[in-house]
Amino acid sequence: MNPFTKRAIIIGVVSILALIFFLTLNPFSWNDAGNRTVVERTTGEQIVQFAPGIFYAGFFAKEKEWPNQISVTYQDQNAQLDIADNGIEVGQIMVRFSDATTANVKGITQFILPSDEKEMILIHNTHRTPQSLVVKRLAPYTKECLQSSAQLMSSEKHYGGGRAQMAQEFMDQLKEGVYLLKTEENIVYDSLEREPKRVYQTQIQYDKKTAAPKRKQSSIKEYGITVADAAITDVDYEDQVDEKLKKIIDAVTKSSISKQELMTAQQQTLTAKAKGEQALVEIEYQQKQEQTRQVVEAETKVKVAEQEKLQQRVAYDASILEAKKIKELADAQAYARARIMRADGALEMKLKAQVEVQKVWADAFSKYTGAIVPQFQTGGGTTTNGALNFMDIMTAKTAKDFALDMKNTNVSGQ
Repeated sequence: MNPFTKRAIIIGVVSILALIFFLTLNPFSWNDAGNRTVVERTTGEQIVQFAPGIFYAGFFAKEKEWPNQISVTYQDQNAQLDIADNGIEVGQIMVRFSDATTANVKGITQFILPSDEKEMILIHNTHRTPQSLVVKRLAPYTKECLQSSAQLMSSEKHYGGGRAQMAQEFMDQLKEGVYLLKTEENIVYDSLEREPKRVYQTQIQYDKKTAAPKRKQSSIKEYGITVADAAITDVDYEDQVDEKLKKIIDAVTKSSISKQELMTAQQQTLTAKAKGEQALVEIEYQQKQEQTRQVVEAETKVKVAEQEKLQQRVAYDASILEAKKIKELADAQAYARARIMRADGALEMKLKAQVEVQKVWADAFSKYTGAIVPQFQTGGGTTTNGALNFMDIMTAKTAKDFALDMKNTNVSGQ
């Protein structure tokens, strides 16, 4: 065999053995993010690596990874103690309410492991594994806080609005410690069963000096474990509670329907009353409008009549004045005519009458068609004109009838 080849083989074997030995006795280790690693060295020293990444552990050291947070879930019917996604399923937790009824509770509680090295080493030395920590400490503590919170109310109260209160009291006890409770016996009347029943009411004990709730020492505080969050996702009551709640719901529903019907009837009555009052108001308003219209109309007629009366009075007074005026004018004219007649002997009137008379007989004479001069005459007297003689006779007669005096009378002398 070639010495060179033999040497190469020896070097290769030695290298492989050295690598295996190094890997076996590797003093370096790796810590994943979200975890911490507890290291036990051959000297008996224990350290905790919180930071992620590579770190020096030492030759022949023992290592145990712990999650920074551990979730205790109680969702499934049965427990599954294998850790998955930093959580362990412990199964649903049964609680008992103050009225002795039971229910299965589902939820999740998240615990934060301490950042202090001594506290973490204490947890590691006490429980050795996360499963042991959950089973022996975290799950029992969670169950104890849940049961204590359920004892503070009845299942009916929980269903009727006490869910938030129970969740709040559950969270408070997880963080600060379980309440110390006291139970009192009371007799109450069951409206559904229609008979008195003995019930036990559980209350929190308070310190007389500080008025703070009395608590049992927390089983997680001594290890520096804190609560990140807690949620009750569901409460499944036993059948007896479901039947009772069904009766309560039916009774409440019927009561609500009855109240609603009563409210509807009352509302309808109020509505009818309001409509009736509205109708009366409208009628009264219309009547008042009609009364107002009649009053205004009557007042208008009175005012119109008064106005007409005033106008008639004015017209009457005007007619009186006009009559007086006419009378005065007539009296003045009569007086004037009388003076004139006394002054000239009614010459003007007589002349007018004379003219009219002359017109009448002249017109009649002009229309006469007979013989004015006699056709046969006797004697030897002077011949006269018959027409002229007739005119003379009529003129003399008229003057005589009117006693015509052609002389003027001196008015001023009378």
